[in-house]
Amino acid sequence: MKQHIAISAIGPDKTGLVHELTQVISDCGGNISESRMTSLGSEFAMVLLVSGNWHSLAKLETELNKFADTASLTLSLRRTEPRSSRTDLLPYSIDAVCLDQTGIVTALARFCSSRSIDIAEVATRAYPAAHTGALMFAVQMIVNVPSRLHLAHLREEFMEFCDSLNLDAILEPVKS
Repeated sequence: MKQHIAISAIGPDKTGLVHELTQVISDCGGNISESRMTSLGSEFAMVLLVSGNWHSLAKLETELNKFADTASLTLSLRRTEPRSSRTDLLPYSIDAVCLDQTGIVTALARFCSSRSIDIAEVATRAYPAAHTGALMFAVQMIVNVPSRLHLAHLREEFMEFCDSLNLDAILEPVKS
């Protein structure tokens, strides 16, 4: 019977780290079902959902802890279950861009939370604008909107919210 473990690891950004960590997973008989990996400053962060039988995941827990010590990784492991699909939620994407300012992610999260909209994924980045060099901020989110919400009304509320924060944003269904 398949079991699952969620793994988060953060450590110094160095060439070969992804290969080394995924090799440990593979050698223990684990299978990476989902993952997100990125550089954050001078660190590299990884979040993975790994599946396998009980024996392979028990071995993986031991081997990853050994690997974390040698690779200077901060590691967190948690047994879990895959997310079940829900037909009462509609997947939408939010893309927003604005001048960099404090609190954008918090404001977007508050907007979603106050409407029982589940946030599934968030990615952000700051970058200089092409012509002016002004620091810009971009947010991409995948959210799950309860099907009971009136979508035209939600879009209208979202656009008013974005206008109040001077965000250039789009709320649209996820294209599969």
